[in-house]
Amino acid sequence: MNCEIIAIGSELLTPYRLDTNSLFLTERLNKIGVNVAFKTVVGDRRSHLTEAVKIALSRADIVILMGGLGPTEDDLTREAVADAMGKSVKRDSDLVAQLYSRAAARRSALTANNMKQADILDGAIVLENSRGTAPGQWLDTVWGEHRKLVMMLPGPPLELKPMFDEQCIPLLRDALPQRHIATRTLKAAMIGESAADTRIAPIYTKFKDVETTILAHMGDIQLNLICSKRTPDTAQQRVNELASRIEEELDDLIYSSQGESLEQIVLYYLGMHGSTLSVAESCTGGLVAQRLTSISGSSRSFLGGAVVYSNELKTAFADVPPEMIEKHGAVSREVAVALAEGIRKRAGSTYGLGVTGIAGPMGGTEEKPVGLVFVALSDGKETEVVEKRFSGDRERIRMWASQQALDLVRRKLM
Repeated sequence: MNCEIIAIGSELLTPYRLDTNSLFLTERLNKIGVNVAFKTVVGDRRSHLTEAVKIALSRADIVILMGGLGPTEDDLTREAVADAMGKSVKRDSDLVAQLYSRAAARRSALTANNMKQADILDGAIVLENSRGTAPGQWLDTVWGEHRKLVMMLPGPPLELKPMFDEQCIPLLRDALPQRHIATRTLKAAMIGESAADTRIAPIYTKFKDVETTILAHMGDIQLNLICSKRTPDTAQQRVNELASRIEEELDDLIYSSQGESLEQIVLYYLGMHGSTLSVAESCTGGLVAQRLTSISGSSRSFLGGAVVYSNELKTAFADVPPEMIEKHGAVSREVAVALAEGIRKRAGSTYGLGVTGIAGPMGGTEEKPVGLVFVALSDGKETEVVEKRFSGDRERIRMWASQQALDLVRRKLM
């Protein structure tokens, strides 16, 4: 069974309001084996909404509409669904009585437009709204020649979430064949999306019953594997089998097989080895430290460090000799090594990490262009250096540099 979620409201088509309800619904639906195949956002225009409902009914078994059930002129969900499905609408006397009762309890006047909240589609089950005035509606009906489940839910999350959990989920469990969805998330560092797909596409395309998606973000590849089966064990077995094949192909590029972040993995390895880390950052401006300290409990393994943006502070905080900077430049292999070794000694940590580079957009030369980054890791016995040339804007270069730095630590600890 697949589902389409329709978020209703012209405000959702502006830069100022984001639909978060669909994320909640997707998570809940996946747990009971329902795949969300489409998400649509439509404004408060009856003709547009009617057309969106028709399209959803033509391609999805389950259609969930969020919003547009209030009393105002632009609340048009009931009318649009009725138009799309060719159903009549009647005013429910019990709901009218409830509206009057609620208004009386609050000592407020009930205006005429409030009555439209009592309009119910023919054949619909009323979903009570204990936290608002607009009830939801559930339709188990036939559209064309196919069975359709249609839910109309209020837009405010505080009303939608309990209504869906308490009323829609039990109805869905009764109406649907038993299915279970299993998921796995694999993450790989420092490989491009196209390079990753070239290597793993011959593997995942053979698993027709597992949906595989690839998401790329600045030095990070996330592989989402989803499978729906009649039993949870069967679904999980298929997902795990594909995950194992992909891990075998990408080998040590994979840093996480359960969705953990790179900084979580680095801290895990540091803790497992009883090791500590300090950092001296130039071009990343503390981004490596920020990522590590965003993880609770990081103080057990991450001691701290310094943002050494100026040449003077490279010397003062990480003991980089001024003559080295003068000879090789602040962005150089030699300075990266000195940063790593210097901060390790200053902090008394097991490992010292040094990062220096040109994040741009200014400061590059023909010899040392924007995007040139050196990352060094010292353990007191030897120091490993990685030289990279990243493309993109300042934010992208800094993020890639921090990813490279953390991945260098991960590989050393592995």
